[in-house]
Amino acid sequence: MSTPPSHPGIDRLPGHAIRRLHQISVGIFHQELQDLNLTPVQYGALQTVQHQPGIDQRTLARQIALDTSTTAGVVDRLEARGLLQRSLSPEDKRVRLLSLTADGHALCEQARPAVLRAQALTLAPLSAAERDTFMALLNRLVTENNEFSRAPSDTGR
Repeated sequence: MSTPPSHPGIDRLPGHAIRRLHQISVGIFHQELQDLNLTPVQYGALQTVQHQPGIDQRTLARQIALDTSTTAGVVDRLEARGLLQRSLSPEDKRVRLLSLTADGHALCEQARPAVLRAQALTLAPLSAAERDTFMALLNRLVTENNEFSRAPSDTGR
C-alpha cells in the first residue's frame, strides 16, 4: 500500500522535522551541560536576566517566549538553587524584579562554552554559508509566525 500523493510522508512535513531537530538540539545540550544540571530553558532565563538585570518576571516570559506560569516555575527552581533572586519593584510592590546571584553569574560563565559547543554540534552538518542561511530562514519563520505561538515573544526574533 503506497502513500497517496496528496499526503507526503512524515519526513516531508516541516513540523515533524522541526520537532525532531528540537529533540536533537535538547539532547546535544544535555550531553554538553550534563555536569551543570541546567536545561535549555533555564539557561535562556539566566542569560536573559544576566543581560537585563532587574527585568520583571512577566517581561522575562515574553522575551523567552514562555507562558507566565511556566516562567514562574523556572524562576522558582532557579531561585531555589540560589542562582537568581527576586526583589520588590520600588514602583509597584506587586512586581518582582529578577537579578542573578554571584552563583548565577558564575554558572552562566561556566555554561557559556558548553552552550556554544552544543550549538556548533547541532549545526555541524552544515557549511558556514548554510548555517547563515539556515539561521536567517529559521529566524524569519519564527518572526513571521510569532503570532501563532501560545506564548509569543516580544523580542522581534
